[in-house]
Amino acid sequence: MADILLSVTNLSLTFTGASAPCLHAINFELPAGKTLALVGESGSGKSITALSILRLFHPQQVQFTDESTITWDGRNLLQLNERELNSIRGAEIGFVFQEPMTALNPLHRVGQQIAEVISQHRGLRGAQLHQAVIDLFHQVHLDDAEEKSRAYPHQLSGGQRQRVMIAMALANQPKLLIADEPTTALDAQIQKNILDLLKQLQQQLGLTLLLISHDLPVVRRYADNVAVMRQGRIIEQGPVDIIFNEPKHSYTQELLGQYDRPIEPLALVDNAEELLSVTQLSVDFVVKKSFWGKPVQLFRAVDNAHFTLCAGQTLGIIGESGSGKSTLVQALLRLIPAAGAVYFRGENLLSLNAKALRPLRRDLQMVFQDPFSSLSPRLNVLEIIAEGLNVFNDNAMQSEDAVIEVMQAVGLNPDLRHRYPHEFSGGQRQRIAIARALILKPKIIILDEPTSALDRTVQRQVLLLLQQLQERFGLAYILISHDCHAIKALSHQVAVMQRGKIVEYAAAQTVFNYPKSPYTKALLQAVYE
Repeated sequence: MADILLSVTNLSLTFTGASAPCLHAINFELPAGKTLALVGESGSGKSITALSILRLFHPQQVQFTDESTITWDGRNLLQLNERELNSIRGAEIGFVFQEPMTALNPLHRVGQQIAEVISQHRGLRGAQLHQAVIDLFHQVHLDDAEEKSRAYPHQLSGGQRQRVMIAMALANQPKLLIADEPTTALDAQIQKNILDLLKQLQQQLGLTLLLISHDLPVVRRYADNVAVMRQGRIIEQGPVDIIFNEPKHSYTQELLGQYDRPIEPLALVDNAEELLSVTQLSVDFVVKKSFWGKPVQLFRAVDNAHFTLCAGQTLGIIGESGSGKSTLVQALLRLIPAAGAVYFRGENLLSLNAKALRPLRRDLQMVFQDPFSSLSPRLNVLEIIAEGLNVFNDNAMQSEDAVIEVMQAVGLNPDLRHRYPHEFSGGQRQRIAIARALILKPKIIILDEPTSALDRTVQRQVLLLLQQLQERFGLAYILISHDCHAIKALSHQVAVMQRGKIVEYAAAQTVFNYPKSPYTKALLQAVYE
């Protein structure tokens, strides 16, 4: 019997001002060298349970009951002072946060941020410190480690930022690693590599893992034990094989049943209007400048992309993190400079001035990958969703009614419209972002990983919602995702990107059933093996 490394007993937590507890008598034990997975729908309390272990809340925000204990190495973490806790945070217990863009400091290079963690706990300096950072980047499969260490968070893709977070958490070889959705932003191949890496480290170093995930196939493959959470309670827990093969609770059965009901794309509309035509679209980033500020080295992030999109149609774009997917759609929207042609209803968006482009932006909306960084923390939900209406001078008196209607459409309680983004779970924030795009009733919505933060149940609801809206209003979607199941559910056409190039572009059924590119074959094999 393995030693119990972490023991959580009767953990109950209430946020200041709330009328009811957020967590209700949570109990579990984590043996050394094992992996426990917390699963459940968004808002069920998984992340709050993990954050409670290291008390990553402001002391005035939360209140624990007297019966609550979190025992680590013979000490109750809830009774330690900040100095004692800081000696454990990052050194004995590492943490991989769900949203790396908000967890990383935007003002410092990522290599500096990892170096700070190492120097604080291990005392390394100079060349030794730099080499330790580079070695960590290699461990988490970040190519061009020297170059990436000098990058700022915004210069990396979502998947690359997630790997930086994993490297930071592993920097001091902790005994316990808490991983809150550690592979949310990663494509299937890199996801497998990262999880295999964590498993290797677990075996080599005796690392213990607390894994939080809504991806049940990942949990089944990598966890030893599972605890299912719902509404702040653990409703069922046990060995992974028993939970997956003989679930007792009806909610667990429902959660597992979501994988047995695939979604089929809508039938294509005959003679649909062509909304978008992209030809020879390229994006270059300046890597190095001369002393006089002239670019002397460029990096081509998107290389001669081409495709078309009709009303009522969905184009799915898949590829590994850093392949250029998000850069491609940012270029379409003129959020970054690009060369080539992007024709929207006959007009080349790349040749229009700002004044001519402005009215067209209403018809081209985007749901960004990281909702927490794209939602203003200073605005409440009502103001965030209504912002587009105000920009385009719609009737202000009707804006609140429109917000209520669209919140209901995306499965959010309109009574919550006066709350702020930090008061919502990751999945709820993603639905707020979708509502903000939907309220203007655009012709095209670009969805950048719209379901990556959602559990399978809510993911299915959102995908079905997107289908309903597409059928009702003739919406066209460009769907970026590393989740091939989401791509397959909505897409009529699929473009596969690798290193900035579209290496395969065909009907969705053709790509999934008869892939031609070796890269596409490898990508699909990683998903369905």
